[in-house]
Amino acid sequence: MDSIIEIRNVTYTYPYCPPAIHEVNLTIRKGEKIALVGSNGAGKSTLLLTLNGMIRPQKGQISFNGRPITYDRASLRTIRQKIGFVFQDPDVQIVAPTVWQDVAFGPVNLDYTEDEINSAVHTALHLVGLEGFEKRPPYHLSGGEKKRVAIAGVLVMDPDVLILDEPTSMLDPAGSEDIMDLLDELNHQGKTIIISTHDVELAYPWADRIILMDKGRIIASGTPEEAFSDKEMVRRARLKTPILLELCQELRSRGMKTPDSLPRTVLDIIRIIEQDQHGAIRLSDNGYGTIHVGDVDQISGPQINAILAGTSCDTIGVMGSRAKICARQWGLIPDISYAVIDKCILNAMNGRTSLILTTGGMVTRVFERVTTFNQINNRSIPVRALTPSGTEGDNS
Repeated sequence: MDSIIEIRNVTYTYPYCPPAIHEVNLTIRKGEKIALVGSNGAGKSTLLLTLNGMIRPQKGQISFNGRPITYDRASLRTIRQKIGFVFQDPDVQIVAPTVWQDVAFGPVNLDYTEDEINSAVHTALHLVGLEGFEKRPPYHLSGGEKKRVAIAGVLVMDPDVLILDEPTSMLDPAGSEDIMDLLDELNHQGKTIIISTHDVELAYPWADRIILMDKGRIIASGTPEEAFSDKEMVRRARLKTPILLELCQELRSRGMKTPDSLPRTVLDIIRIIEQDQHGAIRLSDNGYGTIHVGDVDQISGPQINAILAGTSCDTIGVMGSRAKICARQWGLIPDISYAVIDKCILNAMNGRTSLILTTGGMVTRVFERVTTFNQINNRSIPVRALTPSGTEGDNS
């Protein structure tokens, strides 16, 4: 992948403090999902604030798409359209009396035409699952909904890079799952996503690359497996090993044969635990269950309910922000809303049939994930796309 942001020898020090970041070097590639991970005071937020010019480094240089960032007003205005920033506390970012006005703030100040403003705001609210919230006052919203408004206010400018400082802070577990699902959707649409967090359980299964930080320095950079397998670096960053890695290490210490690739999901752990002498997952006596996939932008609520009435379906999963909104509107109570694909694969291995509700490109993602699983494990779990008429397209 081509690089999109280059950070070279960047240092920044707040008055009367030791360096918040010190001689940081980092390359961020297009389309990556990156998590800056470290304890409080590690320098994560400061580094993020330098990426779109909110903080000007006292030493070093930051480049975007091969061009050094400059700090005159016009240049900063341009770079902040391309690199969007969502603060930890959405109340800091939300400034208008209604959701529509807040999301429209950027396009209005950039002199978009009325049609352009309406189109951009509608698209942004659609992406974050807040259609119908246009006239709502932000102070009436939940923490998760406020976070979505803040994200929409950035997405309305169609940035190439989306930066989120502690994206799940102040959210309950369900709200956190919704936000991380949304970030997956946006990344699948081509956005480069960078987050900061001290939550290793959140970062480990989500990120393509982990950047461990301590005392203003990058101390490790690599895949989640590489970064968190180095116990010394994890200890130095004052973090803990993700539970899935810790479990895998314990299984190895007890003599269980484990694959070279480390587990990233519960499904990976199940593959290890349920290995038979041929290294295959046990199959239910009832054979494989089917995974059905419905696109909520193509199928209405009554159509879904009619399909469910005629389909033997043990589990309903919703994946992505818009699918969750639609499920609530249609009166559907999902059984699973996080790690949906893997959990439905596990259901299929146990002979149970699942329906996944999602949108657009995420339908393709379900097919790709199941197909890859089948190829790696020599399995043939069927996955089919539902159509408005209820007929199903064969998996490919």
